[in-house]
Amino acid sequence: MWMMRIALILLASALSACASGPRMVDAEVRTSAAQAPGNAVLQAARYRFERAPLVAGQPAPEKLEAMAQAALARVGAQRDDARARLSVQVGGYVNAYWRDEWGGMSNARIALGIGGGWRGGGIGLGFGGPMWDPSIPAYVSEVSLLMRDLSTGQIVYDTRARHDGPWHDTENVLAALFVAALEGYPQPAHMVRRVAVPLLPPTPTAVPATPAPVQAPPAR
Repeated sequence: MWMMRIALILLASALSACASGPRMVDAEVRTSAAQAPGNAVLQAARYRFERAPLVAGQPAPEKLEAMAQAALARVGAQRDDARARLSVQVGGYVNAYWRDEWGGMSNARIALGIGGGWRGGGIGLGFGGPMWDPSIPAYVSEVSLLMRDLSTGQIVYDTRARHDGPWHDTENVLAALFVAALEGYPQPAHMVRRVAVPLLPPTPTAVPATPAPVQAPPAR
């Protein structure tokens, strides 16, 4: 029964998305950014990636960097490994759990009871709920992006975005969260805020910027 319930929910979500346009990722965003004059380096920023220590269970670093690079390009920042003025560290993870009908975390509830009396004893096995578990899978996704001024070591932009929902296409959700995390760049609201962005298609692997090839002069 619970498998049928999941299938119906996914089908309803797909039909709703077709009827109302692209799916939206609702994110909780927290950002802190340097104030003037330290934030001048964020304008038309040139950056390179610096990898933080690996975290078990998170997507491959090159995938996260590709998502962040696409989101940074949307706000005018350019990857330039040779002439970078900023370093960028990115992170991201997805945790799965089960959610009940009321939106809370859910686990199967089984109780084993042993009773006795003057007429004798007995053993009973009981469930704390129906014979099927109505829970549905849900996912908590979060990304982070930390930017430092390479000349001073100062943190000039620190942002993260979090989403809790039923979608299992986790890489697309993470890509959308990087876009949400950069909302308002380079002068974001210094407050926790809700940001909704469309679910994005998969992002190709990030590649460093390379100069255009030099053409050889024509032969005399």
